[in-house]
Amino acid sequence: MASSFDQYQKRKLISSYFSVVISIALVLFLLGCLGLLVLNAKKLADHFREQVVVTIYLNDSAKEVEVNQLQKSLAMADYTKEAKYVSKEEAAQIVKSDIGEDFMEFLGTNPLQNSIDIYLKADYVTNETLDGITAELSNKAFIEDIKYDNDLVEIMNNNVKKITFWVLILSAVFTLIAVLLINSSIRLAVYSKRFIIKTMQMVGATKRFIRKPFVSKSIQLGIIGAIVALLGMSVVLYYLNKTFPQLELIQQPILIGALFAGVFLLGILITWISTFIATQRFLNLKTDQLYY
Repeated sequence: MASSFDQYQKRKLISSYFSVVISIALVLFLLGCLGLLVLNAKKLADHFREQVVVTIYLNDSAKEVEVNQLQKSLAMADYTKEAKYVSKEEAAQIVKSDIGEDFMEFLGTNPLQNSIDIYLKADYVTNETLDGITAELSNKAFIEDIKYDNDLVEIMNNNVKKITFWVLILSAVFTLIAVLLINSSIRLAVYSKRFIIKTMQMVGATKRFIRKPFVSKSIQLGIIGAIVALLGMSVVLYYLNKTFPQLELIQQPILIGALFAGVFLLGILITWISTFIATQRFLNLKTDQLYY
């Protein structure tokens, strides 16, 4: 009978520890993924900004030497990431591929123009910079027109500011939720042993002596939960880097290492503080208050 009861108690204890580890792992995993998002938020925003194209349309009368000089000067400009010359023949092939048919068969001629596509560095994708580039180049006689999506740039910059603000707010809220959830799991685990705590106290054990095994066990659970969370984060990071290699998510090993270390230490810190507070609460309760 006693053996059966002991086995039941062990299973109950293991189940309790398992639920605590899973709770810690899930919360730290989600918090770590949010940290990855925060670290790469600017990189993601920069990636989309650098897809904005400024197209300079050239007159048919433009001399080759003028076009080459313009392309080289644009390529060397501080604001330029890439300057690419697109002939009217290449432009026709692009349009043909996009619409799925040869439009020149109907028109009998190629109405498109030679052009230079400029891809700007992310920090320069602002309406002010684009207006300045347009004003600087518009006085060249062989340039017929300069076009870019002004509305898209404005919407993109506004959305980046909003997303950055809400990501920071979400990070703060989620961190608070993480602390509360892990704290609740730890408190429930300690609550199940409140009578043991009080019994040890009644036979003369000091508070520090009573707290030590609880804190030690919780830190162990925190470490296990943090390791599980880090494994999950590694899988997510590997998948994202494989799916979106252009974002170069693993090109910042120091920051990623710091994030992983932060998640690991956070798992230990939260479990230690939660266990300390929970055990202290039951140590300060009177015996008759343990039943409520």
